[in-house]
Amino acid sequence: MAHRKHRYTSAADVPQRGPALDREEYVEQAHLFALLHEQAGGQFPIQELLEQLRHEVLATTRLPMAMEYLLTEVKHSGLLGPAMRQLAHYFTPFQTYLIDQSESDTGRFQMNTAFRIMEAEAKYRLEDAEPAGMFFFQFEVLCRNRLSYDRGLTAISSDPLYDASWSRWILALRAEIGLVDIADLVFISSSHYRDRMVAAKQSIDGKGPFLFGEKEGRIALANRRKDPLYLFSALQRHLGYPAVPRPKLADKQQEIIPQLARRIERLEARIQLMEEERRASLDITKFYEQNKHRLKLPE
Repeated sequence: MAHRKHRYTSAADVPQRGPALDREEYVEQAHLFALLHEQAGGQFPIQELLEQLRHEVLATTRLPMAMEYLLTEVKHSGLLGPAMRQLAHYFTPFQTYLIDQSESDTGRFQMNTAFRIMEAEAKYRLEDAEPAGMFFFQFEVLCRNRLSYDRGLTAISSDPLYDASWSRWILALRAEIGLVDIADLVFISSSHYRDRMVAAKQSIDGKGPFLFGEKEGRIALANRRKDPLYLFSALQRHLGYPAVPRPKLADKQQEIIPQLARRIERLEARIQLMEEERRASLDITKFYEQNKHRLKLPE
């Protein structure tokens, strides 16, 4: 395996990291995101949910004030993402990025999924999350939901959990994803790789930084040239970070009855036309352009 020196971006390219929040803030964030997850997929718009749920969070935290600002901006623009971006001192760029993607016109990433991810992430922070575990959780979110690596990794790099070395490594990762196996990238940035180099009496000058531990390095080495999902699964089991929430498949059974009803209506309309034609009483002029308003056929 060829070893390459990592090329970091300049310090000016590293985004500003907001401050870490108190424990009670993450407790209330997890509670809020859980409530939003339970109700966002229903018939209530996000504006009504924020209006209702702002009274359910602890008033001694800063979350109610953040919700007041979000509610004001949502009433004005109808979007959460721009408002969260203005609250960069409270919400992390990765949280904002998830909401931005859920509000995208493509509709591929659902807001309900974003809230589930944010809830799991907030709960993990309560468990004294390690940078390695948090990085793998956030990176797997990008992979499983097919989100942009460039914008996603940029948002991840400015998380307050990461120091400057972590941020530079994550930013440099943007140019290597897709060209180098993620297992290789983790392995050559681990203390396990460093120890093997030292044991082989090879120079480690220009190598590193060695951000991952012995365990992560061994897992990455064992999963080289394999499906990355095997790597993520092993890391999740051994590092103990939460499993990445996955979008629930739509219940197709709920769509069967409306579909059958529309088909029956079309069949009834066709039978009616056939009966009129058999009786020689079919008036084809009602199908003319000027008479299309008279038609009562189902769409």
